Amino acid sequence: MQLQSTYIRDTFLLTALLLIMAGCKKKDYELPVPKDVLQNDCIKRTQGPNIVGQTIEFAYAMAILAEKGKLVSAHVEATIDGAAGTWMENKSYYTNNSGVDVGITVGSTSVTTKNITTVSFSKDTNAATLRYYYIIPDAARGQSVSFTFSAESSNGETVSYKMGPYTIAKMDMKRNIAVSDGNLAYISIADMTAYNATDAAAKAGSIDLVYLYRNLTTSAFNHALVSPAADAQYLPGITLPGGVNRSTNERKAFNLQDYNLAQLQYGIYIDDLDFQQLNMSNEPNYAINLKQEAGVWVETADHKYRAYIYFNSANNTSKSAVLSIKRYAM
Repeated sequence: MQLQSTYIRDTFLLTALLLIMAGCKKKDYELPVPKDVLQNDCIKRTQGPNIVGQTIEFAYAMAILAEKGKLVSAHVEATIDGAAGTWMENKSYYTNNSGVDVGITVGSTSVTTKNITTVSFSKDTNAATLRYYYIIPDAARGQSVSFTFSAESSNGETVSYKMGPYTIAKMDMKRNIAVSDGNLAYISIADMTAYNATDAAAKAGSIDLVYLYRNLTTSAFNHALVSPAADAQYLPGITLPGGVNRSTNERKAFNLQDYNLAQLQYGIYIDDLDFQQLNMSNEPNYAINLKQEAGVWVETADHKYRAYIYFNSANNTSKSAVLSIKRYAM
């Protein structure tokens, strides 16, 4: 009985396996049949927070069977007028065998009127991918913007594709601010600018930080961002311009290479929410021993601004650095 039971069980399993194998049999590949109508598609190429003054880039593809007609025009309508420089390329792109994008001119130079950007095709084209660059205006700050991409073919067909909505950040950004010990050393978060001592005295109420470099044997000081109101030991050899006396809370950060500021291979983004959730109430008013790729979170004395300051570079010999700033108005 045991032998018969084993035989029945094994026969059942073999039959089940054959049925599974038959069900998993690979079907012969068939080429997809193209639709005989005008079609379109779109992708957003840029990543990270959408910041005023920066670009949102899209790739808009459209196609129609050659026997059905050719492309006549493509246009984009934004819900908020783009800033100056908003445009659509009149080149269609493909990627060659080396992985390089190659553009071929297929239309006239784009025309932007208020919130609509248009390209008219000047060559017999039945398939194209055009790139659209929307420069984010200040009017969109803290709001949402959407886009409607549309195409028209010579046989009278039209098609459209909606993208968004996309939230526009409240924050501001400024890159590559040169600072130097004893010269452009006085930083205003409100202005996102570094001033010399003379200009700082004229803008004393808006100076939040002093940049300095010290190679001390008693401590690791090096590059530093120090509040004017900090203890004198953190401002060795510094005579502050008259009226420069604010106290800014600071927190050092390492391994936070924001992609917008660093413009390196990193994919980390600081967004509005990071500033909103920041608690700087118990932080000191100085940050010393900084270096290239370091960062400092700050909150101004009047609590009007929070910011993240990133060291793009730091030069010990010239006692200088290059900073980039993201700033959020509270």
